[in-house]
Amino acid sequence: MKRSGSADLPLHYGYVPQWLAERMAKLGLAVVETIVMDYGKEEVLSRLSDPFWFQSLGAVMGMDWHSSGITTSVMGALKKSINPHSKELGIYICGGKGKHSTQTPAELLKVGEITGLDADYLVKCSKLSAKVDNTAIQDGFQLYTHNFILSDTGKWAVVQQGMSDASGTARRYHWHSEQLKSFVDDPHTFIYGKNGGYILNMTDKQADTSRAGVMQIAAEKPGTMINEINKLVMPAHHQVHAKDVDLKRLGAVLWLAHEKQPKDFEELLLLQGLGPRTLQSLALVSEVIHGTPSRFKDPARFSFAHGGKDGAPFPVPTKVYDETLGVLQSAIQKAKLGNSDKNEAIKRLSKIAENAEKDFTPNANFDKVIEQERNDSWKYGGRTVFGKAKPPVEPQLKLF
Repeated sequence: MKRSGSADLPLHYGYVPQWLAERMAKLGLAVVETIVMDYGKEEVLSRLSDPFWFQSLGAVMGMDWHSSGITTSVMGALKKSINPHSKELGIYICGGKGKHSTQTPAELLKVGEITGLDADYLVKCSKLSAKVDNTAIQDGFQLYTHNFILSDTGKWAVVQQGMSDASGTARRYHWHSEQLKSFVDDPHTFIYGKNGGYILNMTDKQADTSRAGVMQIAAEKPGTMINEINKLVMPAHHQVHAKDVDLKRLGAVLWLAHEKQPKDFEELLLLQGLGPRTLQSLALVSEVIHGTPSRFKDPARFSFAHGGKDGAPFPVPTKVYDETLGVLQSAIQKAKLGNSDKNEAIKRLSKIAENAEKDFTPNANFDKVIEQERNDSWKYGGRTVFGKAKPPVEPQLKLF
């Protein structure tokens, strides 16, 4: 069995302010609801098991685009917002940071009572995934957060993180039960796509094979396991540099939002009334929801949706954040009532931006884009952990 991926991140300390935590929870719920509605609950697990997508989600939520804090803050926001809707969504999130991670077995037992799943088996998977990353592979990282995410069909994903004081970095580990099933059963089973209602029976003959397969993970050669997983290594610098993003992809989004107005696209008539800045954010959020895996190789690009709480690349534009949330929540509610036009328009937005890249040549104005965002931040309700953004001070005329 192999992990689905890992990510190395600079170790950052700090906190998530309440004004951002509340918005992260709402955006996380909207993203997950839309994925479940359009692609199925199993797709949520598949996405969470991809380190590049997870980092992109954290960036679009307004967290520091590359820091270790993304892991605990994103999972905390998702657990807070999703678990009250678990019965409707079919997704449960257990565990957390520190002492909350030790509550994972008890939480899984409760989920077992609600869903009828084999909770003892799920607890074993949870413990073994932690044991491998903390003990079987001696890489210098000590686990301090463990989240076990599962669907009511018995599929699961694990997102956990270890800390290394020696290197000043954190390492996030991703696991996906599809990898386990592929290892012991059918190597061609799907990962992406809607679930058709199959309930995994952990007590039949197939489960015996699965249990044996899980036990073999401790015997895997660490070198082989590490080399074969999807690995993301984030740089130490805090500010976003041009080399950190795909300028062609980012430039196409900025061009679409600020120059090629939505009135020029018949497909986006339902999004009329949105300002260019909100359209920019919505296009990047749309890509997080509807983009393919290859679109997330530059997670820093998604920080151009809602900035970062420490001001990198720019302060979080709370007014834009709230308007984006309003559009998403409205689309979800209308889709639930049978009117999916607005949701389809949001989905097409990511495709239009992708198509715009084909003949797009980026210019060298990357730093100017960031400068403009910072200068205009006060207009959008820009905030960081240090306070609210203020209008730029005009230089005084000096006579002597």
